[in-house]
Amino acid sequence: MPRRLAPRRGLSRGHKGEQVPTVGSPSILSIDLGTSAVKLALITTRGAILGSEVEPIPLSLLPEGGAEQEPEHWWSAIVRATRRMLERGVAAPADIIGVNVGSQWSGTVAVDEQGKPLRPAILWMDSRGASHVRRITQGLVSIEGYGLGKLYTWVKLTGGAPSSSGKDPLGHILYLQHEHPEVYRRTYKFLEPKDWLNLRLSGRFTASYDSIALHWVTDNRNLSRLTYDDRLLKMTGLHREKLPELVPAASVLGPLSSEAAQALGLGEHTQVVSGTPDILAAAVGSGAVRDFEPHLCVGTSSWLSCHVPFKKADLLHQMGTLPSALPGRYLLVNEQESAGICLVSLKNLLYEESGSTPPMDSQEIYAAFERAAERVPAGSDRLLFLPWLNGERSPVEDRLVRGGFINQSLQTTRGHLVRAVMEGVAYNSRWLFTYVEQFVDRKLESIRMIGGGARSKLWCQIYADVLGRRIQQVAEPVLANARGAAFQAALALGHLTVDEIPELVPVARTFEPDTKNQGLYDSLFREFLTLYKTNKSLFARLNRARSA
Repeated sequence: MPRRLAPRRGLSRGHKGEQVPTVGSPSILSIDLGTSAVKLALITTRGAILGSEVEPIPLSLLPEGGAEQEPEHWWSAIVRATRRMLERGVAAPADIIGVNVGSQWSGTVAVDEQGKPLRPAILWMDSRGASHVRRITQGLVSIEGYGLGKLYTWVKLTGGAPSSSGKDPLGHILYLQHEHPEVYRRTYKFLEPKDWLNLRLSGRFTASYDSIALHWVTDNRNLSRLTYDDRLLKMTGLHREKLPELVPAASVLGPLSSEAAQALGLGEHTQVVSGTPDILAAAVGSGAVRDFEPHLCVGTSSWLSCHVPFKKADLLHQMGTLPSALPGRYLLVNEQESAGICLVSLKNLLYEESGSTPPMDSQEIYAAFERAAERVPAGSDRLLFLPWLNGERSPVEDRLVRGGFINQSLQTTRGHLVRAVMEGVAYNSRWLFTYVEQFVDRKLESIRMIGGGARSKLWCQIYADVLGRRIQQVAEPVLANARGAAFQAALALGHLTVDEIPELVPVARTFEPDTKNQGLYDSLFREFLTLYKTNKSLFARLNRARSA
């Protein structure tokens, strides 16, 4: 069933926090395409959230590392949610001046010349192209599986290198090229999810400088003019004619097509902006847009990122700077594969077919989870949870590692399981945070937290304690991606400047580290790292055959 978030109609915040009317203000239809749902919001060009809607979308997890969705499901969910908001009178169609997509990244939609998908979209979780990526990246002299000459070229030109997990679009395209050659032959263009949605909205086959980065075939050294590079195309085996036209970040693609305007119920005056991947949209929507201002997202996956004034890569820990959603800026990019989805998995295991009468909905379950976890002491009585349910990317790339509970006893309660999951995800973020601070060569004192996990006060406090840093809980954190996409559109349409953004993103609450828990969490974090190091080979033996 669709879920509606509480609307905030016609209101914004003044300089001293007071709310002031914004009725009739120009607004942006902001589309946040996630893995489990599409979240839509109507947001003014000054960041006031007028109303929002959520539509769940199905996910297919397939044998041998496959993960797919039907692109048409994305579009139909967007149409339904947009229509519902308009029917509620959240904003008049005449006031909606732009539409912008911030979506899941590192996915691939193969389309024909009419833009029709030839098969389901391959998602960021899909690792079926791993063997093909390893084949093209290896060399006579190798570092971490990369040929030395190839690695030098990739890092110099792009700021990083293809993931050997096969989860980048490069891996997806190689998988289709070698294992589904008929689909590859019929493909007119390979598009990222947000670029396919832009095609439905505007009729243009494009990719923006930021979304194309994970194909690893663009020269990213000049942020004012990115180009496909012939050397990189040759190294990867991708064909230029099957890749879309490149446009700068925050570009206006043109007005809605008549077909899209009619489907959504919007006017053809509404401009389509180029959009941005979710990680990059979240960076803007968090309000942390100045250089070295960090934000932490705890959604289905997780990342800890900040804008930086330089191009750099740390391949050992799977992070580097890539073109950001803000024109002419770099963003430090990394990703931890499983975060909020760990709590979703626990919910499904405990409550699926539980036979409760009446059945509890997800929000009631999560509220019960939090109450139970609050009764458990810090450290969960030394129950540890390993969050690598689908392998890991940062700070270690290991597609074979898996998760689970360690040190469970007969005294372990449901509350222990929930708190241990929250703490385990936070330990994983601390592992990444260690290398993020090394990367930027400075201590990051305060972190803005966004994503579904940031709605939990307990989880925010756990993060403050585990990281030993101040956590700022962004207001309406689940809509940070949508807010960021709206800000990017407002920038593109000339209604906003980057310098104005930080003051337009309110902080709901600040969480300071509890020094009483520091020693315990330091000790458990060391054990967390030891568990990975000592069990890495075990996970490889258990999972190599089915993941080959």
